[in-house]
Parts: sequence; C-alpha cells; structure tokens
Amino acid sequence: MTYSTDRIEALLNEGVRDKVYPGAVWAVGDATGTRAHGATGVLDPNEPNVPMQPDTVFDAASLTKILAVWSTVGALWEEGKLDLDTPLGAFWSEVDGHPLGAVTARHLLTHTAGAPLRAQLKNLYGTDPQDIRDGVLHEALHRPPGEAVEYTDRAALILGYLAEYLSGQRLDQLATERTWQPLGMHSTRFGPLPAEITTRCAPTELDQDTDTHLKGVAHDFSARLLGGVCGIAGVFTVLDDLAVFLRYMLDTSTSLGRAGFGPDWTRQSLTVQTGTLKPVRGLFWHPAPGTHPAEDIWVHYGFTGTGMWISPHQGRWAVLLTNKLYYTRDRQPLTDVRNTFRALAFA
Repeated sequence: MTYSTDRIEALLNEGVRDKVYPGAVWAVGDATGTRAHGATGVLDPNEPNVPMQPDTVFDAASLTKILAVWSTVGALWEEGKLDLDTPLGAFWSEVDGHPLGAVTARHLLTHTAGAPLRAQLKNLYGTDPQDIRDGVLHEALHRPPGEAVEYTDRAALILGYLAEYLSGQRLDQLATERTWQPLGMHSTRFGPLPAEITTRCAPTELDQDTDTHLKGVAHDFSARLLGGVCGIAGVFTVLDDLAVFLRYMLDTSTSLGRAGFGPDWTRQSLTVQTGTLKPVRGLFWHPAPGTHPAEDIWVHYGFTGTGMWISPHQGRWAVLLTNKLYYTRDRQPLTDVRNTFRALAFA
C-alpha cells in the first residue's frame, strides 16, 4: 500500500501559502497504524516562529458528533439499551406527547428527523441550560420525519441528551469512559482547556469581544453556551488520537482494546441508510464528496477546518486537521484542498 506523500505535502504547503489556513497536520494509514504523516505552516500567524506540530491540539468542531455522540450512541445500541427504530416518545418521558416523540434515533442519525435546521439556542430559549434542553426537546418539527435529508446540528444535540438520559451520565463522562479511555485517546476532551494545554492549541476565529482569536475555547457558540459540553461541538483532540479512533473502526481483532462501540456499529453506520432520499447518508457519516457510495469512502468534517475519512473496503483512513477558521468562514478554498487530499489518500 503506497501513499502520495510528496503530493500531499505539496498540496498542504500550497494551502499555507494561499492563506487557506495558517497550518495543517495530516496522517494516512490502515488498521495496523499510521503509514505517512506530516505538519506544515504555523500555529498562529501572529507567532510565525511557532510551527504547527503533530501534537497540536485542535478544536474538532463537528467531529464531536462522531467522537462523542456517534460512538456513545453506538455503545448504547450494542448494549441493547437503544433501538434505533423505536419512536423516542415510547421510552423517553421528556419527549412523550411532543413532536419529537414521533422521531427515532435512526431519523436523527441520518438527518431525516425533520428537526429545525439551525440550533439558534440563545435566540429561541435564552441562556439557562434547562430552558435550552426543554426548548430543543419540545420544539415543533420542520417537516414530518423520514420525508427529506436535511442536515441540522440539532440532531447531535438531541442524541447527546438522549445518551445522557439512557445512561444517567453526562456526555463528556460517557465519551471518556466508553471510548476515549479504552482506546488511549488521552488528549481528547471537551473544553474549555486548561492553560497548560491551551498553549499548544491552534487558534480559530477572532472573538469580537476580546479582539483575540479563540484558543482552547470552543468556537461553536452553542457549545460555549452549554458550558463547553454538548453533542454539537466542544471536543478538542490531536492527530494521534484520531488515528487510533479510525484504526479501531477498521480493526476487527480488538488489538487496540475494546471501546463501547464495535464492528457491528461501524458496519451499519458506513452503509446507505437513507434509501432513495438524497443526499445519501449513513449513520452520521456520509460518502466523501465526489465519490459514489460504492467507492466506500466515508467522511465527517468540522467547521473549524477538521476532517477525517475512512474506507473499510480499502482498509484505509485519513485525517486532515487545519485551523482555516483563523482566516475566513469561506468554505470553498478548504473544500478544494480536502477533495484533493482525499483523492491522494485513497488513490
């Protein structure tokens, strides 16, 4: 198995020169380990002598949905505590009698629940965490469940609440105990980060209130509003931890230990779960842009500039971590880099 290491490095170096992102770290590998990796650029353009490093800590943004919510829901499913196709109102008293009661966990995992398309928590529900929870769980649906595939952050927020309800633990405790600790992902955690870790964290967007770039604090406003821990975002992680996570998804020998979710959950998640509806979705994963589901390359992105890909058929995975949000919210420049990176990683 070979990788286009020189071409990957050239691609990512060009992204630094074009100010797509200040810096990037990347790795590609298989179930046995990392086969190639690298780092380019700087941590912060205001400190040009501090290079991006393999152990740089990144605001994972929506990768939280995979690292904390998807993995935890998978553990509950494998333990028999959650049936994906039972309406939530049948076993969850908080949503019984409300529109969300007709929705299933599978609807949420495939973004077919018909939930409102944007979180907008503060504007709708204020700042009290219980008021936010009540508002999200009791809100009217945008459309009937199963009618359309429409991405919404609320799906992960609701599933995070559901996991907490079924387990009696907070989401950060669940993810740590069921996934991160068993796999040795010791640098993965919800923020805000302590000062000693923040120093090696990649800064993201400019905070208008402080006129400094956010560093060690989640970029996502919903995560900050909820104290740093929610299903939408809030996790910080490093390259090596993501490599272990993806290796585990491919490794059926359990040589890496045993997390709460296993190969059955991975197999189901990395298959089309939306029937004839478009765009195609698995369970929180989706086919990489520019590929057909039959190519079996699945991806999840984070708004701050993070991304990870996996292909059980090829037995490969790839990770690309950037802090592109330092410069811009424009998605297209990084989209072009991501698509080329994926093509090189899975050539």
